[in-house]
Formats: sequence, structure tokens, C-alpha cells
Amino acid sequence: MALFYRVPGLVADVAILFYAILAFAIFRYIPVTLTLAGVAGFLLSTGSALDANILIFERLREELRAGRNVKTAIQLGWQRAWPSIRDSNIATLITCAILFWFGSQFGATIVKGFSITLALGVVVSLFTAIIVTRTILNLIFKKFSPTNKDPWFGL
Repeated sequence: MALFYRVPGLVADVAILFYAILAFAIFRYIPVTLTLAGVAGFLLSTGSALDANILIFERLREELRAGRNVKTAIQLGWQRAWPSIRDSNIATLITCAILFWFGSQFGATIVKGFSITLALGVVVSLFTAIIVTRTILNLIFKKFSPTNKDPWFGL
């Protein structure tokens, strides 16, 4: 992420680390037993968190290429990426509910573990992609608005 997206990629790397810490803290608090299926659900939700950042950063790049300033590009990038992120996370959460129900009905506790870790991971990834990444990027570029955006955003 850092090599391809530069500053936003570094911010995404920090947000993913924050995501992992927060997710494991929630798993510890509930408590969740991380079986192989649970680890698979966590890894899949990590991909969801990365995907949200990629959608946001690609929209951000489009806005910067259109000649917008950094602050406006960040705002519009999030607004335009939000419907895709929202819809994919809702679809995943619906699937998790179905898998949890399936596991409860037929005694497949491994499926229940997968669905729980995936659902929790998706909720946490949504928080980190929308709140953490956006806040850090806004803080970085609040007072600093580079004139040459290419090296900062990998344009």
C-alpha cells in the first residue's frame, strides 16, 4: 500500500495495524476462540478493510487528477467510495447472519465461529477505513497542501 499509494498508503498501513489491535481486543473481550475457521474469517475481514482503503484512494486519485485541491479531493473521495463500501459490507453481514443461522440449526460450530469473526472484523474494518484513515489523512493535510501532488499520492 505504501509503495503504490504513498502517503495515503502509509496511513492505510497504520489503520490496518489499528484494525488488527482493535479486532483482537474485541475477540479477547467477548471472548472468541480463534479456530482455523475463525482465523480465516479474520483474514477475510482484513481483506475487506484493505479493499475499502483501495476504493477510497482510487476515488481520491481521480479527484486529484481532475484538478481538485487535496482537502476537497479527500472529502469527495470518501463520498464517492462510500456507497460501494456500504453495500459490500452489508452483503457480507447478511451472509454472516445466514452462516450463523446455518451453524446454529445444524450444529456446525465451525461455521458459527467463521461468521462471528468475519462479522466482527467487517464492523471494525468499516470503522477503521471510514473513521481512522479519514481522520489521519485530514490531520496530515490540514495545514500541509502540497503544490506538486504526484510524489505524495503516487499519481
